[in-house]
Formats: sequence, structure tokens, C-alpha cells
Amino acid sequence: MEKNNSISFLDIESIPQLIKDFLMQKVDGFGNKVFNDRNIEHQFQLKAQEFSSEKRQMLFDVLKDQYLGFKLSGRQEENLNSDLQENTFTVTTGHQLNLFTGPAFFIYKILQTIKLADELNRKSPNRNTVPVFWMATEDHDFDEINHFKTENRYYETKAKAGGAVGRIMVEDDFFISEFEEEFKDSVFGTELILLMKKAYKKGNSLAKATRILVQELFAGYGLLVIDGDDAKLKSQMKERFRNELLHRELLESTKNTVEYLSETYGKVQVNPREINLFYLTETRNRIEFNGEKFQIVDTDLTFFREELLEELEKHPEKFSPNALMRPVYQETVLPNLAYIGGNAEIMYWLELKDYYEKTNLAFPILIPRVSLLFVREKNLEKIKKFGLEINDFFKNFAAVTKDILLQDNEILKLLNEEESLVNQRFDEISAKASLTEKSFGSLVNAEKTRQLKSFSRMKKRLLRAEKIKQQEKLERLEQLFLQIHPGKNWQERVFNFSVFYADLGHEWLQNCYQEIDVYRSELIILSI
Repeated sequence: MEKNNSISFLDIESIPQLIKDFLMQKVDGFGNKVFNDRNIEHQFQLKAQEFSSEKRQMLFDVLKDQYLGFKLSGRQEENLNSDLQENTFTVTTGHQLNLFTGPAFFIYKILQTIKLADELNRKSPNRNTVPVFWMATEDHDFDEINHFKTENRYYETKAKAGGAVGRIMVEDDFFISEFEEEFKDSVFGTELILLMKKAYKKGNSLAKATRILVQELFAGYGLLVIDGDDAKLKSQMKERFRNELLHRELLESTKNTVEYLSETYGKVQVNPREINLFYLTETRNRIEFNGEKFQIVDTDLTFFREELLEELEKHPEKFSPNALMRPVYQETVLPNLAYIGGNAEIMYWLELKDYYEKTNLAFPILIPRVSLLFVREKNLEKIKKFGLEINDFFKNFAAVTKDILLQDNEILKLLNEEESLVNQRFDEISAKASLTEKSFGSLVNAEKTRQLKSFSRMKKRLLRAEKIKQQEKLERLEQLFLQIHPGKNWQERVFNFSVFYADLGHEWLQNCYQEIDVYRSELIILSI
């Protein structure tokens, strides 16, 4: 496995313009939230002032409790104990509890977080920076996480959904026997099968299963896992939750930013609600206010104002942040410097900056997660034979295909020459026509448009004809595209990490770690 190439996110058409502008520091008010040495140093200072010794003690106690029954590595022990020290900070990523980690980018974002922590520890040896993985245990959309895909199979598990997914217990484990059948003969297949069996043992919660997976894969790197579905952690959010219930604080404080992003980029990733909280029982339901009472949506539960505030005071664990409030929760309970997330995550984090300022909470450095692509050597050879580069597969591929099919096409050459002449002649006529009456000039321009449209139609028909004539070549191109983009999507969003781990084991993780440059937002292409 070796690096073949890398493509900056700035050069990839499908990367959202907001992300590109953010990276280029073109988004108003966010120039100091892009990762660089100066900004991260400032972040150290901000978080040191904000995060109290009481919070450190609580974080230590919570993590210690959550790791009961788990054997920590030496690096994890060091990182956990360092949480009590004033010079300790975190860098964080988070994700849903996807079955067996889900798509491979789950792995990449964790490795990038670990690499960032290691880099900050190297550059600031007088401080401790700890990598943290935040488990999204309170999400309720089980259908989003109950599956994963390999090159050959689709795996799925079933469970009663509707509540916090982290609390769902493993009961349906049929997918394990299917997985065993696929991977039993792979070099590291047995290791993967044993890992899956250990994580998804009947009676384990999905939160525990995910913790086991992450622990087995990343304990040696010192990564700490935190579960936000915790009464002690939630107790630190009582004031923020209270203000959210009574004053619609998040909605009101984000209006200007949401308006700016909507006007500039067409939409926002997540629209704030009037109340950005859920109520947790056996299910997870939104909280709404009808002018008189607080209603727990899709239930018969209602609370008067004082009743709900009393419930919050006594049972903060029953209140769950939505997608926009969760980042606030995270930054409240962690001495966090930076968050590493996917493009969609970064875009909704950007909506929150004014809320953080209003509530005196340090807004973190935001870092788009890197992407990795593994391409077989034989496919790289095929790409060369077509006269293409891997970069071409991240452009408008219809346009790339068109260029190949019409390469050195004599008819196209003639059409282009004639079109150029028509353009030139009509420009000459138009210049003279301007000296006569206006209606004649309009006629000339209309005729020019008509004739140019004819050229456009002929080129389209030519392309269609060449697709038929060169059908075999077209099919090979399309097949190659699907090798790079399985299911017409980025590889990392489709295949599970097991596809790559099966042949290389832990060495694959280490190779990915080595290739990540924390200062670059890019797609890394590796040959296998």
C-alpha cells in the first residue's frame, strides 16, 4: 500500500462551496476558527480560562465510570489521569453508532483526531492533548445505523427503534454468521470475526458494542471514548437547557448567521427549532411549547412551565440535545480545542458561533475530516491507458467521458471550425447592422442564435452516435468509474473498514494514520 496522489478539497467539484470558503477564510467571522498554529494557540488560552477544576474532576469521574470493566492501555491510563491537570485539553470527533462502524470514514475521522492530538503534543510538550471520540448514543434514527456494506454483501440487524439507539440491546445477531462466511478465509478474517462477536454479544447495548469496537482498534493510540447519555454530564447543562426551554436561546441567537449562510450559500444544513431538545423515556421525542404547556411530541405527556423546570432540575438525564444543541453540550463538558467532522457537520457547526459568544462558551477550531481512497494497481493502470488521472474521477465525469469519446474526432473538429467561423461572420454582420435600424440588428442576432443552436444539436447527436459506436469503451469507462465510486458514491461512504482490514490488519490502520496530514484538507489516494 503506497500513496499515489492527493487532491485538495479546494480542487474537488463536489465539496460544498461553504467548506471551500471556510478553508480559504472567506466566511465572515470564522477566520480564527480554521486550523493553523496561531489559531490553535489562541484556542489553548481560551479553553484554559473557561474550563474549571470542578469540570475536570467530573470529566475524570465520568470517564472512569464509563470504562468500568474495560482494560485500558498505558496511553489511555495516562490520558485519563491527565484530565485532572490544568494543562490538559482535548480534540474531538464524534459519530453515530453504526453497525460494525458503518462506512470506512468512521475510522478515518478517528485516526485524524488521534494524529492531531499527537501533533499538538509534539509541538506543545508542556501541554497534554487527548484524542476523544464522542459516541452519539442519543440519536433515535436506528434505520440510519443498522447496516453496513462490504464489496460483496449488505449486512443489517433489526431491533425495536424509537428511543436512544445507545440503549438498544443486541438481540438479532444473524449478520455475524453471514459476515463469518464472507471473511473466514481472509488473512485477518478471524480477527475481524472475533471482534464482531465480542462487540455484538447478545445482551450488549449498542453503546457498549461501539465502545468495544473502538477500544479494540484504537486503545493503543490513547483514544478515550465518551458517552453523552450520562446524568453527571447532563447536570452541567441544566442552565443551558433551562434557557433553551424558556427563551428559545439557540434559535434567537443564530438568526443572523443562519440568514447570512442561507443568502450566501442557498441553504443551511440544519434549521434551528424553537426548542432544540428532546425528552427521553423509552422513546426520544421533541419538546414543543403550545403557548400554555410544554408538549412531548407524539406522546400524551405535557408539562406546565414549573413542572418541566422541576423535571430538568431533578432529572437532567431525561433531556437530550438535538443535532444543533449537541455541539454545545460537547464543548461544555470537555476542555476541547478542535472538532473534526464531515462537511455536513462542519456546516451546521458554523451556524452556532453567535450562540457560543452569547453564552460565553469558547467556539472550537473546526477541521473537515480528510478522505481516503484505496485503488487497486490494475485500476490505476486502466486509468493511465485511457489517458486519464485519478483526479479526473472527481470532476464532472460525464464531461470527462465526452472528451474521451470525442478525442481526435474529425467531425467534431470540423463542427468547431465551422461554428467559430459562423460566430466570427455574424459578429462582423452585427457590427455593421448596428448602423442600420434596430429591428434588423435584432434579426441578425436571432439568426446567429438559431444557427449556433444547430451546432449544439449536431454535437449532441454526434456524442450519442459515438456512444453507440464506442459502446465497449464507454462500458469500460463506466465500470472503471464504479470501481472508484461504488454505487456512484465515494468509496469511504459505501464500504466498511473490514474490506481493507481483512488483508492488512492493524498495519492498515497504521498506514492510514501515517498518510494523514493534519494541516491539509484533502483526499488521499493509496494504491493497493
